[in-house]
Amino acid sequence: MDTATLSYFLLASALLTLAPGPDVMYLLAKSLADGARSGIALAGGLASGVIFHTTLVILGVAALIQSSPSALALLKTVGAVYLLYLAFGALRDKSEIRLGNAGASESRFSLYRRGVLMNVLNPKVLLFFLTFFPQFIPTDAENVGQQIALLGLFFSAQAFLIFSAIALCAGRLRRLLLQKKGIGRVLHITEGVVLLLIAVFLLL
Repeated sequence: MDTATLSYFLLASALLTLAPGPDVMYLLAKSLADGARSGIALAGGLASGVIFHTTLVILGVAALIQSSPSALALLKTVGAVYLLYLAFGALRDKSEIRLGNAGASESRFSLYRRGVLMNVLNPKVLLFFLTFFPQFIPTDAENVGQQIALLGLFFSAQAFLIFSAIALCAGRLRRLLLQKKGIGRVLHITEGVVLLLIAVFLLL
């Protein structure tokens, strides 16, 4: 893969990552609710999920799922149920948020795992990579699998960097918001609503 093609891929990937999609919306909500460190842990999970989808594309599993409506519907349903479970937990949380206990309710690993599961259980990400990656692979490429793996690694790395930057910015904004009384409950509700919307988006 030449430098120009890789540059175009990174630019397209960055623009797609910055687009106001479900991942970005939830990352913002979680970082506002629990702080930048929690957001970065979640970002690591979301970025790691890219490796899983990349592997499935290389193995041809993505094409198999795309051709099987029942398998695709099952994966969508499982993902939506998981998100609804998370949304229910966020909406029930009535605890007040303080700067001193940012993210204390969940471990960093728990948030990382949540990010991985959210990405892995979203078949739309898998199908997107199935159509996106081939656009940047030369038709005369000798080892397509290696090329896709390389693109997956680059996409994952840039996604983590951008998501982490978003988490840090949201963490700064959080400090200003927490000066307002009762804002903690609002942030929990926002997190729950975002998860509900992502679940609906997943089923569409």
